Amino acid sequence: MAKVVVGKTSDIPEGKMTHVTAGGQEVLIANVGGNYYATGNICTHAGAELHEGELSGGELICPWHGSKWDVTTGDLRWFPQKLKPLGSFKVIIENETVYVEV
Repeated sequence: MAKVVVGKTSDIPEGKMTHVTAGGQEVLIANVGGNYYATGNICTHAGAELHEGELSGGELICPWHGSKWDVTTGDLRWFPQKLKPLGSFKVIIENETVYVEV
């Protein structure tokens, strides 16, 4: 596993998200209630970049077709068909720097 710098905690205020490409993977990082979570950034339905969607609490809504994801786990919350999970990554905070392990 590689530890990759995402940015400072102040770069991702509560209720916001960002994304990075790390280790050949697209990763979305979200701040939910002051806690940081990381999931895959590509919707497993049609390939939308999820950081362009909407974050409402711990729910991430795909910008293309409205699938709803649990940003804390990467699991699907709602969609008319079953989709593969986004997966999740470990987030580490050290001295106000946000890292993700990929």
